[in-house]
This record gives sequence, structure tokens and C-alpha cells, in this order.
Amino acid sequence: MPQTTSSALGQIHALLASKKFSVSETGNDVLRIQELDSGISLQAALEGDILFLSVVCTEAPEDRITAKVMRKMLAADNGISTSYFQMYSRPNGAVAVTLNNFCKLQELGPDDDDDILSCVSFLLADVVHAKALIGDDLHLAQKR
Repeated sequence: MPQTTSSALGQIHALLASKKFSVSETGNDVLRIQELDSGISLQAALEGDILFLSVVCTEAPEDRITAKVMRKMLAADNGISTSYFQMYSRPNGAVAVTLNNFCKLQELGPDDDDDILSCVSFLLADVVHAKALIGDDLHLAQKR
């Protein structure tokens, strides 16, 4: 990718804003993207020519993430085929459960625009599916 990270982020920002997303720059080559109808927010981080996208599904106390929940997240037939789960420890002892995907950018032309919009759309669809898949389990875990 011949352009700078800053100019590439600017182009990605403009693309998403033109498609009715609320977009803000949070620094460190990261964009905060919000889908206005659902209110779902995700982050996009540009590292070289790879755009990483992530959405926090929920936070739960670490001891409440059960083997049953992890099996559901890792199952090949869980219905989430375009994104993958990751868990991040928080300083407060909780775990953030995220869904993530990425795309490799070429020249930031029309093909890349389609890839970026597809990745964002897939992630938004997958987070809705993830809520159905593990939402009750994690909601119950938070109530204990």
C-alpha cells in the first residue's frame, strides 16, 4: 500500500461515513465505528496493509466463562464463519469476549472498499448471532 497509514485511515473513515456509519478516530491508528440503527460499536485498527476489526460482545468475570461457553465459541458448527472469538483480560478481573475479523488491503480502490464494507457487515451480523449463541449463558453468568 503506497499511502501512509494516516491517509489510508482517512480514506477508510470517509468510506464508512459515506455508508451512514458514525466514525471517529481514537488515536494509535484506530477508528471507532458505530452502526447507527443498532448502536453496535466496533473498532478498526490498521497495521501495515491489514485492517483488523473487533467488537466487544460482552464482559464477564473470568471465573464465569465456563467450558460450556468456550465450547460454543470454538465449535466449527456454531454458525459464525466469517469472524472469530477472542478473550482479553481486563484490569478489573473481567474478561472481554470479542469477535474479530480482518482484511488485507491492496491499493484502497473499489475492491478494497467492498472488502472493508463486507468485513464490517459480517462482523455486525456475527455479533447478533453470537448474542443468540452465548448471550443467555453469559447473561446468566453475570447474574450469579
